[in-house]
Amino acid sequence: MKVLVTGAAGFIGSHVSQLLLARGDHVVGLDNLNDYYDPQLKLDRLARLTPQAGFEFVMLDVADRSGMEKLFAEAKVDRVVHLAAQAGVRYSLQNPQAYIESNVSGFTNILEGCRHQGIQHLVYASSSSVYGGNTLMPFSEHHSVDHPVSLYAATKKANELMAHTYSHLFRLPTTGLRFFTVYGPWGRPDMALFLFTKAIIEGKPINVFNHGKMVRDFTYVDDIAEGVIRVLDRPATPDPEFDSDHGDPARSNAPYRIFNIGNHKPIELMAFIEAIEKAVGREAVKNFMPLQDGDVPATYADVEELAQWTGFRPAMPVPEGIARFVAWYRDYFKV
Repeated sequence: MKVLVTGAAGFIGSHVSQLLLARGDHVVGLDNLNDYYDPQLKLDRLARLTPQAGFEFVMLDVADRSGMEKLFAEAKVDRVVHLAAQAGVRYSLQNPQAYIESNVSGFTNILEGCRHQGIQHLVYASSSSVYGGNTLMPFSEHHSVDHPVSLYAATKKANELMAHTYSHLFRLPTTGLRFFTVYGPWGRPDMALFLFTKAIIEGKPINVFNHGKMVRDFTYVDDIAEGVIRVLDRPATPDPEFDSDHGDPARSNAPYRIFNIGNHKPIELMAFIEAIEKAVGREAVKNFMPLQDGDVPATYADVEELAQWTGFRPAMPVPEGIARFVAWYRDYFKV
């Protein structure tokens, strides 16, 4: 296949691109290489992809309407994996416009490109953050997600609604994937594992929010990438048993699906920190702080739908995944 991967220089996008190339697909990798975090990390991820046969890089912002129209018209891709987005919950409190431009306007450009070029399947990144104020665990795709607690979460819920509209009106197969706290080598510098590892190695204190009373369903990036491709290979179809009198948020009478991708084994934040301390070989100096605005105390993914649809379940144990990240970090930064 010829696959457009947006956000190809990003954390998840670079891993997905690697897997697609490894199996012989042609990848058109799009990224705008913005400076939300150090662009050098993005360039270094990209440097692992560009020498490979079948990879083509396009520097473009998904919010560039005319540029995206031209790309779709000329690239002639079969399927799309849309991972480009303005990420981060807390940054959305500081710069909301960036989220509207990238996550809403940019997603509209993706949907329009898919519609007009007859794309076989659009797989796009949603987020566990859409569960917002939900407290019933584990989080299921069949639960209502009408109470987001950050603008980032609201834009991801908006993406799911927009995708459904295009699936309904134009029979475009779309699948949204709610990622749960992705971690691993080549990860983002603004995420907890990167921040904690850096601080512990440098002997600096770490900020532990909600006084450590946090639970997260940490999911290793290789599991995420594998899940993305398993889903990509099975385009969404209408659910023949869909009952519009009792609507199910995860299914439809249109070719539309929503899946969680999580480890299904949430762990407490303090246990997560202990695993980092063990991998680094040094105890962290902890600065306990209250819960941040827009954050939630716990996440926990129900992955039965994903398993039934693809036969795949994420399985990387968190301590092993952390050890792999710390080994990558030491090698990358030579520390």
